[in-house]
Amino acid sequence: MASSSSSSFSLLFPFFLILFSCLISVSSSRRSLIDRPLPKNLPRSGFRFSLKHVDSGKNLTKIQKIQRGINRGFHRLNRLGAVAVLAVASNPDDTNNIKAPTHGGSGEFLMELSIGNPAVKYSAIFDTGSDLIWTQCKPCTECFDQPTPIFDPEKSSSYSKVGCSSGLCNALPRSNCNQDNDACEYLYTYGDYSSTSGFLATETFTFEEGNSIHGIGFGCGVENEGDGFSQGSGLVGLGRGPLSLISQLKETKFSYCLTSIEDSEASSSLFIGSLASNIVNKTGASLDGEVTKTMSLLRNPNQPSFYYLELQGITVGGKRLSVEKSNFELTEDGTGGMIIDSGTTITYLEESAFKELKKEFTSRMGLPVDDSGSTGLDLCFKLPNVEKDIAVPKLIFHFKGADLELPGENYMVADSSTGLLCLAMGSSNRMSIFGNVQQQNFNVLHDLEKETVSFVPTECGKL
Repeated sequence: MASSSSSSFSLLFPFFLILFSCLISVSSSRRSLIDRPLPKNLPRSGFRFSLKHVDSGKNLTKIQKIQRGINRGFHRLNRLGAVAVLAVASNPDDTNNIKAPTHGGSGEFLMELSIGNPAVKYSAIFDTGSDLIWTQCKPCTECFDQPTPIFDPEKSSSYSKVGCSSGLCNALPRSNCNQDNDACEYLYTYGDYSSTSGFLATETFTFEEGNSIHGIGFGCGVENEGDGFSQGSGLVGLGRGPLSLISQLKETKFSYCLTSIEDSEASSSLFIGSLASNIVNKTGASLDGEVTKTMSLLRNPNQPSFYYLELQGITVGGKRLSVEKSNFELTEDGTGGMIIDSGTTITYLEESAFKELKKEFTSRMGLPVDDSGSTGLDLCFKLPNVEKDIAVPKLIFHFKGADLELPGENYMVADSSTGLLCLAMGSSNRMSIFGNVQQQNFNVLHDLEKETVSFVPTECGKL
């Protein structure tokens, strides 16, 4: 029987089944769009989108999907950590500074939408770590391969370039005015060295269930390079900046519910508007006890797009880690802190905090540590060759406003081919990031009016 500070599961090799016990008890636009009118034809109930993991449908194990996500997100991780430092070091009004700010990218989930009139369907990366909505456009002087036809603005009756004096153009962190036709040009550079540049324009976007919204600002990319976006045909930013889809729709709530990374059948979901809170309230009402965990969101003036959580401590098993609260704090100069991010696969903790977490897991697992490094994860254990109950320590994140206890499958992953059990977390030398594996099977509600984020345990594949 597992102790109250751990969960248990059974393992039988070469074919093993993991059963987690019921005891188991993440842009720098700086200007507002106050002069920007509300897009037309907004439905009262909000929007729903289906999200598909980029590796969905592929014959991959859970750990293989995590490894691929880590590889895709390597540059993203470094960029997220470095971008606040760059923001502090650079003056956005310094015209001699020609380096474009970096943003999110290389996300893990795709959403379907259509652009133009007549509508052209395409898939885009869903990203809470950036703002700009964009897709590749003809005539494309440099474009990456994409799974759907490249959008041709000349064939759309609703396409309109944005003027240089518009609120949308002013909201860009970096822009250039094409004096010949008063057209606003943009450049966005991402952490994986991918980039998009072209004209800022407005268009009609059609979402699921046929909701068409007119006048959405987006980047019509004619020069796009790098391999960070090849799984989609563009990106939809849901950050806190003025160019994001959330900001342009003038909505204050959105939620997403991500299925397990190993579930290739069910779809994840994104909800925007009142529909987001309605789904959360309905789900929470069907569960016993105080299961909804609501915590504060912080703002970083140097990086206004990111969603920062106020992490105050971590408990492994029954022990609160000996980590100073300051290790997780967002500092006055805009560095450090923890963001919640949909596009980063696993959680990364500040270096000293992860060291303590790793030490505590090692002491409590009672299994030999694997030092081969074969999985790409920082901490793995060798599993026994016989059926045996393995006690896994509870993992609790102490945020301001709530303590979030994770289900075991959200932080431990076993691999039958190698006989290893690994912690799905890693170390960062800059900011901490709360990744999407740790968020799976929670409906994660962002309330931008209350400045909170709520976690509701949910079978996301059944919504």
